[in-house]
Amino acid sequence: MTDDQSGSDREKVVSKLPQDLRQRLKVRAAELGIDIQDAVTDGVTRWLEHDAPLQTVDTAGAENWATWLPIGLYGRLKDKATQRSLPYVQGVAQAVTLWLDLHSAATVPSGDPQRKIVVNQKGGVGKTAVSAGIAQALAEAGKRVLVVDYDPQGHLTKQLGIPPLTVGGDSLVKHMIGEATGKIVDLLVPVEGERFDGRLLVLPSCQDAFLLDVRLGPIRASERALERALKPLEEGVDVVIIDGPPSLGLGVDAALYYGRRRSGERHGVSGVLIPVEAEDSSADAFEMLTNQIAALDEDFGAQVDYLGIVVNKYDARRGYVATSSLELWQSLGEPRVVGVIPDLREQREAVRVKRPLLDYAPSCKQAIILRDIAKEIS
Repeated sequence: MTDDQSGSDREKVVSKLPQDLRQRLKVRAAELGIDIQDAVTDGVTRWLEHDAPLQTVDTAGAENWATWLPIGLYGRLKDKATQRSLPYVQGVAQAVTLWLDLHSAATVPSGDPQRKIVVNQKGGVGKTAVSAGIAQALAEAGKRVLVVDYDPQGHLTKQLGIPPLTVGGDSLVKHMIGEATGKIVDLLVPVEGERFDGRLLVLPSCQDAFLLDVRLGPIRASERALERALKPLEEGVDVVIIDGPPSLGLGVDAALYYGRRRSGERHGVSGVLIPVEAEDSSADAFEMLTNQIAALDEDFGAQVDYLGIVVNKYDARRGYVATSSLELWQSLGEPRVVGVIPDLREQREAVRVKRPLLDYAPSCKQAIILRDIAKEIS
């Protein structure tokens, strides 16, 4: 449906678009300083000129959406969609997706890596699997990635077959509290695998992190402690991923502060990624985390962006609790669900043999979804 805009060469177009595409379009256009109507105009124009078949976009649940296009452009899209045996809604969705693919998210300034904080104080939701998975996907795609095992339990370190750091020696905690004797770069361990080609590094965990909150208490500006410690490593990497601990203490404050939007950094480049499960206790933990993020902004002016929610270990066979919880997460709108990872055996097998999932089972469904999440939040 269209309405003429009086005194203008544009007409109002009312169509339908999936919620996730609307959100991505809004964010990307804002990042690039482009009006949404101009972005859609460019996307539709390119779609009309694109001869090769485009991938079908999932438009299930698409909702009414409106914008302004040059008069006649939407009519051309409808005609072309008919020629291609596509619904009009699919044509619009493909045009918007094409524009997004051609206008990738702006990168942060040189020397300032993207910072992804994977956090949820509830244990067992899969923070480590998500942290490791997106780190592997980004390294596989050519990024230089540092993943920090910030959990004193050291699951990420152990699952990749890396020895934890020895208590009493140098560690991330020692660097955070100013008691280190060596260089933090000397603690890094590369993850083996042709897919990563030396681009994936791990800062291993140490059990002294169990006392991190206590040790940070007397430290001046403790919220900056993680940033100070990791600063020497930032120049050599494109992305830093923090695998957070199951807590809400000072250490998590420092991680959230590290992931804040820095001066000159665009929206949605750095921030928090929140793994949850499709059950009620995850919702309670999520509310506590969002309260902590709001308090950090109020206390320190730290603007922490939400990169999204990952619903992990999902199994619809668990019945109404699982399916209704997933619907609840998807209805939030912001932060949006950027991935739903099924509960499959490959992840457990990779952990058992201490290999990266994308190296052990690169074509499994979980690996494919983790790659999609990595693209979504980059």
